Amino acid sequence: MSEDRICVGAIAGAYGVKGELRVKSFCAEPDAIGDYSPLWSEDGSRQFALTLDRPIKNGFAARIDGVHTKEDADALRGTRLFADRSALPNLPDDEYYHADLIGLVVLDTGGRELGRVSAVHNHGASDVLEVQGPGLKTGALLPFTLEAVPTVDLAAGRIIADPPKGVFPE
Repeated sequence: MSEDRICVGAIAGAYGVKGELRVKSFCAEPDAIGDYSPLWSEDGSRQFALTLDRPIKNGFAARIDGVHTKEDADALRGTRLFADRSALPNLPDDEYYHADLIGLVVLDTGGRELGRVSAVHNHGASDVLEVQGPGLKTGALLPFTLEAVPTVDLAAGRIIADPPKGVFPE
């Protein structure tokens, strides 16, 4: 995948029998996914001209050029949709695209390496960084709050963390 693309949604399958798709948006403003066309498959081999028709439960009914049947739409189920970074808005200083956080080194406030961000999760309240590193059998879940993560330095490729007690082994 290109570093110049960000995942903005996914195709959840067919919606109806005339080629409409159910699309999930990962955008802060969900309907903004319609503004970032053309969208790309993860490997960049396919390009999609997406048109949102209307909001539906858990997403949008949408059309993609060349998709005319339920079978065409079902064949795209699970396809993650990526937008060119240049088409996306610039973020305020305290907001980050998840793709920019994955792979960053996580250091504690004393400079000790805790691991690297392997994923970013959001289960409703706020983002949580999954950190994989030495001495961790499973990923440590670090709340992505100003208190627990006071510094994100994208240019240096690192995060300074002040994790709550118990997140990382002592």
